[in-house]
Amino acid sequence: MASDPASLAGTPGRRRCFGDGDPLYEAYHDTEWGVPPPVSDDERELLERVCLEAFQSGLSWLTILRKREAFRTAFHDFDPARIAAFGDDDVQRLLRDAAIVRNRAKIEATVANARALVAMHAAGERLADVLERHRPAPRPQPPTAQEVPGSTVQSAALAKELKRRGFRFVGPTTAYAAMQAIGIVDDHLDTCILRG
Repeated sequence: MASDPASLAGTPGRRRCFGDGDPLYEAYHDTEWGVPPPVSDDERELLERVCLEAFQSGLSWLTILRKREAFRTAFHDFDPARIAAFGDDDVQRLLRDAAIVRNRAKIEATVANARALVAMHAAGERLADVLERHRPAPRPQPPTAQEVPGSTVQSAALAKELKRRGFRFVGPTTAYAAMQAIGIVDDHLDTCILRG
């Protein structure tokens, strides 16, 4: 991929897959979507990506991006151990927090996901390894957004494994969105500026 999307922005026939016109969305497309998060022992970045994909379900991703800092504040920068200790009072507090998406099922899923991740770590397992085991074989870049799948056999298998481990709100579509977000699959279109 090209390292400087700004230098390619005027290239004839090339444009962003999404995000044009909004600086926050453009920056997410250019620097984060499809890029593996930094490796960390607590895997908080992976937990954040999985949980925010769940919060996005049924909403615009831009809505989530605009609330991202509020999510980070509300969920202690997605520290799995801190979220895993949340109780009913914390859920009620978050349901009153207008800065985030106030959806009980999604908030409770975030707590469950943190607890599942803590349990994995206690067993000597890593979420990154589970995700990597579901990486599909490379395929040609999709020429149009209509040819980007909403889910795949691999994302269905990932969703099933995550649910078995106690994760919630991780169906095949949400699992696929997480795979895209962290670069397990690369769905930047063939005409994307990052393909220059």
